[in-house]
Amino acid sequence: MSDNSKKSGSRDHGRVIDDLLGRYGQTYAEEAGVNLADKPSPLYQLHVVATLLSARISARIAIAAARELFAAGYRTPGTMTGASWQDRVDALGRGHYKRYDERTATMLGDAAAQLTRDWHGDLRRLREAADGDAHTITGLLTGFPGIGPAGASIFLREVQETWPSVAPYVDERMAQGARKAGLPAGRDELRDLVAGSAHPARLAAALVRMSLGDSREETRSTRKEDS
Repeated sequence: MSDNSKKSGSRDHGRVIDDLLGRYGQTYAEEAGVNLADKPSPLYQLHVVATLLSARISARIAIAAARELFAAGYRTPGTMTGASWQDRVDALGRGHYKRYDERTATMLGDAAAQLTRDWHGDLRRLREAADGDAHTITGLLTGFPGIGPAGASIFLREVQETWPSVAPYVDERMAQGARKAGLPAGRDELRDLVAGSAHPARLAAALVRMSLGDSREETRSTRKEDS
Protein backbone atom coordinates (compact mmCIF):
# COMPACT_ATOMS: atom_id res chain seq x y z
CA MET A 1 0.00 0.00 0.00
CA SER A 2 1.34 3.44 -0.94
CA ASP A 3 1.88 6.20 1.61
CA ASN A 4 -0.97 8.16 0.00
CA SER A 5 -3.32 5.19 0.38
CA LYS A 6 -2.31 4.79 4.02
CA LYS A 7 -2.96 8.48 4.66
CA SER A 8 -6.33 8.27 2.92
CA GLY A 9 -7.27 5.23 5.00
CA SER A 10 -6.25 7.00 8.18
CA ARG A 11 -8.40 10.00 7.26
CA ASP A 12 -11.36 7.72 6.53
CA HIS A 13 -10.89 5.97 9.86
CA GLY A 14 -10.69 9.32 11.58
CA ARG A 15 -14.02 10.37 10.11
CA VAL A 16 -15.65 7.11 11.18
CA ILE A 17 -14.27 7.49 14.70
CA ASP A 18 -15.44 11.09 14.94
CA ASP A 19 -18.92 9.97 13.87
CA LEU A 20 -18.93 7.14 16.42
CA LEU A 21 -17.87 9.48 19.22
CA GLY A 22 -20.52 11.99 18.22
CA ARG A 23 -23.29 9.39 18.20
CA TYR A 24 -22.29 6.95 20.91
CA GLY A 25 -19.29 8.37 22.76
CA GLN A 26 -20.70 8.52 26.26
CA THR A 27 -19.25 6.05 28.72
CA TYR A 28 -21.55 4.02 30.93
CA ALA A 29 -19.97 5.69 33.97
CA GLU A 30 -20.84 9.12 32.58
CA GLU A 31 -24.37 7.99 31.86
CA ALA A 32 -24.67 6.82 35.46
CA GLY A 33 -23.51 10.21 36.72
CA VAL A 34 -20.05 9.08 37.79
CA ASN A 35 -17.35 11.74 37.48
CA LEU A 36 -14.58 9.21 37.08
CA ALA A 37 -11.25 10.05 38.69
CA ASP A 38 -8.41 8.14 40.30
CA LYS A 39 -10.03 8.34 43.72
CA PRO A 40 -11.66 5.65 45.86
CA SER A 41 -15.29 6.80 45.62
CA PRO A 42 -15.65 7.21 41.82
CA LEU A 43 -13.64 4.04 41.19
CA TYR A 44 -16.00 2.17 43.50
CA GLN A 45 -18.98 3.65 41.68
CA LEU A 46 -17.58 2.33 38.40
CA HIS A 47 -17.24 -1.06 40.09
CA VAL A 48 -20.96 -0.91 40.95
CA VAL A 49 -21.83 0.08 37.38
CA ALA A 50 -19.80 -2.86 36.03
CA THR A 51 -21.56 -5.21 38.46
CA LEU A 52 -25.01 -4.04 37.40
CA LEU A 53 -24.17 -4.22 33.70
CA SER A 54 -22.94 -7.79 34.15
CA ALA A 55 -26.46 -9.21 34.45
CA ARG A 56 -28.61 -10.26 31.50
CA ILE A 57 -30.55 -7.03 31.62
CA SER A 58 -30.66 -3.91 29.45
CA ALA A 59 -27.94 -1.33 29.87
CA ARG A 60 -30.65 1.31 30.23
CA ILE A 61 -32.08 -0.43 33.30
CA ALA A 62 -28.64 -1.17 34.77
CA ILE A 63 -27.68 2.49 34.50
CA ALA A 64 -31.01 3.62 35.96
CA ALA A 65 -30.43 1.28 38.91
CA ALA A 66 -26.91 2.65 39.43
CA ARG A 67 -28.25 6.19 39.48
CA GLU A 68 -30.83 5.22 42.09
CA LEU A 69 -28.19 3.59 44.29
CA PHE A 70 -25.97 6.66 44.07
CA ALA A 71 -28.91 9.04 44.66
CA ALA A 72 -29.65 7.07 47.84
CA GLY A 73 -26.11 7.84 48.99
CA TYR A 74 -24.49 4.45 48.33
CA ARG A 75 -21.36 5.83 46.68
CA THR A 76 -18.68 4.16 48.80
CA PRO A 77 -18.15 0.65 50.16
CA GLY A 78 -18.96 1.97 53.63
CA THR A 79 -22.29 3.46 52.67
CA MET A 80 -23.18 0.37 50.64
CA THR A 81 -22.55 -1.98 53.57
CA GLY A 82 -24.16 0.52 55.95
CA ALA A 83 -27.42 0.30 54.01
CA SER A 84 -29.77 -2.52 54.84
CA TRP A 85 -30.34 -5.29 52.33
CA GLN A 86 -33.91 -4.03 51.91
CA ASP A 87 -32.67 -0.49 51.26
CA ARG A 88 -30.50 -1.80 48.44
CA VAL A 89 -33.37 -3.87 47.05
CA ASP A 90 -35.63 -0.82 47.12
CA ALA A 91 -33.10 1.36 45.30
CA LEU A 92 -32.61 -1.30 42.62
CA GLY A 93 -36.38 -1.60 42.31
CA ARG A 94 -36.74 2.14 41.72
CA GLY A 95 -34.40 1.63 38.78
CA HIS A 96 -36.65 -1.24 37.57
CA TYR A 97 -33.83 -3.75 38.15
CA LYS A 98 -36.50 -6.26 39.02
CA ARG A 99 -35.36 -9.69 37.90
CA TYR A 100 -32.11 -9.58 39.84
CA ASP A 101 -32.81 -7.09 42.62
CA GLU A 102 -32.64 -9.41 45.63
CA ARG A 103 -29.58 -11.36 44.54
CA THR A 104 -27.81 -8.22 43.36
CA ALA A 105 -28.54 -6.45 46.65
CA THR A 106 -26.74 -9.30 48.40
CA MET A 107 -23.82 -9.26 45.96
CA LEU A 108 -23.38 -5.50 46.26
CA GLY A 109 -23.21 -5.77 50.03
CA ASP A 110 -20.81 -8.71 49.91
CA ALA A 111 -18.58 -7.06 47.28
CA ALA A 112 -18.39 -3.82 49.27
CA ALA A 113 -17.46 -5.77 52.41
CA GLN A 114 -14.79 -7.66 50.45
CA LEU A 115 -13.38 -4.44 48.99
CA THR A 116 -13.18 -2.95 52.47
CA ARG A 117 -11.57 -6.07 53.96
CA ASP A 118 -9.06 -6.82 51.20
CA TRP A 119 -8.27 -3.39 49.78
CA HIS A 120 -9.30 -0.92 52.50
CA GLY A 121 -12.11 0.26 50.22
CA ASP A 122 -9.66 1.56 47.62
CA LEU A 123 -9.41 -0.05 44.18
CA ARG A 124 -6.14 1.78 43.61
CA ARG A 125 -4.59 -0.71 46.03
CA LEU A 126 -5.84 -3.53 43.83
CA ARG A 127 -4.25 -1.87 40.79
CA GLU A 128 -0.98 -1.43 42.64
CA ALA A 129 -0.99 -5.09 43.76
CA ALA A 130 -1.43 -6.02 40.08
CA ASP A 131 1.41 -3.66 39.10
CA GLY A 132 -1.06 -1.99 36.73
CA ASP A 133 -1.31 -5.07 34.51
CA ALA A 134 -4.74 -5.45 32.87
CA HIS A 135 -4.67 -9.26 32.87
CA THR A 136 -3.82 -9.41 36.58
CA ILE A 137 -6.42 -6.76 37.38
CA THR A 138 -9.00 -8.88 35.54
CA GLY A 139 -8.19 -11.85 37.74
CA LEU A 140 -8.58 -9.78 40.90
CA LEU A 141 -11.83 -8.16 39.75
CA THR A 142 -13.39 -11.52 38.96
CA GLY A 143 -12.84 -12.45 42.58
CA PHE A 144 -15.68 -10.11 43.53
CA PRO A 145 -19.28 -11.36 43.68
CA GLY A 146 -21.17 -10.53 40.49
CA ILE A 147 -18.09 -9.71 38.40
CA GLY A 148 -17.13 -12.20 35.73
CA PRO A 149 -14.83 -11.67 32.73
CA ALA A 150 -17.45 -9.52 30.98
CA GLY A 151 -17.84 -7.28 34.04
CA ALA A 152 -14.06 -6.95 34.37
CA SER A 153 -13.89 -5.93 30.71
CA ILE A 154 -16.54 -3.26 31.28
CA PHE A 155 -14.53 -1.86 34.20
CA LEU A 156 -11.24 -1.85 32.27
CA ARG A 157 -12.73 -0.32 29.12
CA GLU A 158 -14.10 2.55 31.15
CA VAL A 159 -11.13 3.09 33.48
CA GLN A 160 -8.41 3.14 30.85
CA GLU A 161 -8.16 6.93 30.68
CA THR A 162 -7.94 7.10 34.46
CA TRP A 163 -5.54 4.15 34.71
CA PRO A 164 -3.17 4.64 31.74
CA SER A 165 -1.29 1.45 32.60
CA VAL A 166 -4.19 -0.64 31.24
CA ALA A 167 -4.53 1.39 28.03
CA PRO A 168 -5.08 0.77 25.24
CA TYR A 169 -7.60 -1.80 26.43
CA VAL A 170 -9.59 -3.65 23.76
CA ASP A 171 -11.84 -6.69 23.85
CA GLU A 172 -13.99 -8.77 21.51
CA ARG A 173 -17.08 -6.60 22.02
CA MET A 174 -15.12 -3.58 20.79
CA ALA A 175 -13.80 -5.61 17.84
CA GLN A 176 -17.38 -6.49 16.89
CA GLY A 177 -18.25 -2.80 16.88
CA ALA A 178 -15.16 -1.94 14.84
CA ARG A 179 -16.05 -4.52 12.20
CA LYS A 180 -19.60 -3.20 12.04
CA ALA A 181 -18.31 0.36 11.64
CA GLY A 182 -15.83 -0.60 8.93
CA LEU A 183 -12.76 -0.05 11.10
CA PRO A 184 -9.78 -2.39 11.47
CA ALA A 185 -10.77 -5.06 13.97
CA GLY A 186 -7.55 -7.02 14.40
CA ARG A 187 -6.29 -6.81 17.97
CA ASP A 188 -3.10 -4.91 17.17
CA GLU A 189 -4.82 -2.58 14.70
CA LEU A 190 -7.63 -1.86 17.13
CA ARG A 191 -5.15 -1.21 19.93
CA ASP A 192 -3.43 1.31 17.65
CA LEU A 193 -6.73 3.08 16.98
CA VAL A 194 -7.59 3.26 20.67
CA ALA A 195 -4.06 4.35 21.59
CA GLY A 196 -4.27 7.14 19.04
CA SER A 197 -7.58 8.46 20.37
CA ALA A 198 -7.75 11.44 22.69
CA HIS A 199 -10.70 9.71 24.38
CA PRO A 200 -9.97 5.96 24.52
CA ALA A 201 -12.68 5.15 27.08
CA ARG A 202 -15.30 6.99 25.07
CA LEU A 203 -14.16 5.31 21.87
CA ALA A 204 -14.39 1.96 23.65
CA ALA A 205 -17.94 2.76 24.76
CA ALA A 206 -18.87 3.92 21.26
CA LEU A 207 -17.60 0.71 19.70
CA VAL A 208 -19.50 -1.38 22.25
CA ARG A 209 -22.71 0.54 21.63
CA MET A 210 -22.14 0.17 17.89
CA SER A 211 -21.77 -3.58 18.30
CA LEU A 212 -25.13 -3.68 20.06
CA GLY A 213 -26.90 -1.83 17.28
CA ASP A 214 -28.29 0.87 19.56
CA SER A 215 -26.64 3.16 22.07
CA ARG A 216 -29.08 2.21 24.83
CA GLU A 217 -29.78 -1.46 24.18
CA GLU A 218 -28.76 -4.57 26.05
CA THR A 219 -25.23 -5.50 27.00
CA ARG A 220 -26.07 -9.20 27.14
CA SER A 221 -23.06 -9.67 29.38
CA THR A 222 -22.88 -12.80 31.50
CA ARG A 223 -22.17 -12.95 35.19
CA LYS A 224 -20.05 -15.84 36.32
CA GLU A 225 -23.03 -17.01 38.37
CA ASP A 226 -25.14 -17.24 35.18
CA SER A 227 -22.64 -19.28 33.20
